Amino acid sequence: MAIGWIRRHLGVRLRSALAAAAVVAAAFTVGAAAFVYLARADLAGNVDAAARQRAAEVVAAVAAGNQDALAETLKPSPGEQTLVQVLGPSGRVEAASAALGDAAPLSPLRPRPGQLLREQRLLPFADEDPFRIAAVGVATGSGTRTVLVAQSLRPVNESTEAVAAILAAGLAPMLLVVGAAVFWFVGRSLRPVEAIRRRVAGITARDLHARVPVPAARDEVAALADTMNLMLERLEAAAASQRRFVADASHELRSPLATLRAGLDRLALAPVPQGHGELVELLRRETSRLADLVADLLLLARIDERGATGRRDDVDLDDLAYTERDRLAGQHPDLTVRADLTPVRVTGDAHDLGRALRNLADNAARHARTRVTLRVSVCEGWGCVEVTDDGPGVPDADRERIFDRFVRLDDSRTRPEGGTGLGLAITRQVVAAHGGDVQVLPGPGMTVRIRLPRHVDSEDH
Repeated sequence: MAIGWIRRHLGVRLRSALAAAAVVAAAFTVGAAAFVYLARADLAGNVDAAARQRAAEVVAAVAAGNQDALAETLKPSPGEQTLVQVLGPSGRVEAASAALGDAAPLSPLRPRPGQLLREQRLLPFADEDPFRIAAVGVATGSGTRTVLVAQSLRPVNESTEAVAAILAAGLAPMLLVVGAAVFWFVGRSLRPVEAIRRRVAGITARDLHARVPVPAARDEVAALADTMNLMLERLEAAAASQRRFVADASHELRSPLATLRAGLDRLALAPVPQGHGELVELLRRETSRLADLVADLLLLARIDERGATGRRDDVDLDDLAYTERDRLAGQHPDLTVRADLTPVRVTGDAHDLGRALRNLADNAARHARTRVTLRVSVCEGWGCVEVTDDGPGVPDADRERIFDRFVRLDDSRTRPEGGTGLGLAITRQVVAAHGGDVQVLPGPGMTVRIRLPRHVDSEDH
């Protein structure tokens, strides 16, 4: 559960740093435990060696029967914590270090002459630190005597605890250093990946010619960048081929459509058999719609291929809206067309912006019941155009979908004067090419707002 949460909520850098810290902590713990164990074993071996050496000195004195030498060997050196006892054949203490006094034998070990035995035990008169005891049998004329030499393990325990404390205190800083270093190095390693991500995030259908940066190091990231560039080349070629097909097909359809329209116009003026007049009129309307569709396809192909137009003129949005108001009023006398216009000037292509506004006006006229309103104003520093109709409106779920190509809601599909399904898509493309956006606002009916950057070099008239 914890691992899954970490994978979902933590980035690669932090996960790598935590993983490195965990691995180092585990390795350090095992290594520190092994080091402490070996250090303790080495120190204990030194204690055994010292006890064995001291026992050899005492054994030599006992075997020689030299009481003066024995008394000298029983005296501890400065700072030494060695206890010595010499036991007679009966096990009674015959000689001992002054620190022991009349203490009982240190150990029950009774080795044979020349034999060395060892054990570790707590002594009743000592503190909690155990002693390492070496027992050696000595053959004398009056029997076998036992030499007991006890070395305290306090220095070993104190040294071991000090080493363990130092290692434990150094673990946290070391983990912080390792985690920070891994976090930094992984971040540097991921910089090319982040550069690729930012570049890919900015690539749209209109700039498939862009390529992601390829790092100088020929590693896995460079291979990923090369693969993505090859993919972008294939996508660019496919998109260009599709655009050429649409443009060529639309262009080739314009001539036969013009011929059909001219022929139908002449046919409408000529006498026709009774009952065929309505058919001719229907064919004229459908041919006109087909011509509009071809024109829309050509415009979309041009926008997809070249993006924003190269023309950058001063465009008065209020003039465009005034023209559309007059046009709608003449084409739809059954509708009330109102205008609330504030002078606003932007920079762009007047023809394309007029086409975008015309598409919105036609869409509003198709869905309006009685009224269409056009507004031009300045909102939050932008030049805004709003087209409102009192029709049924658009469901919230479809407010973005209506700007897709060839999307018409069920209501418009059933109407004979329904559009081509490209008008709103063209409007969004044109406005986006001019640095603006298109939104469907909430409220009764349907209100579509265009926002465009205002002209910066001259005042609105």
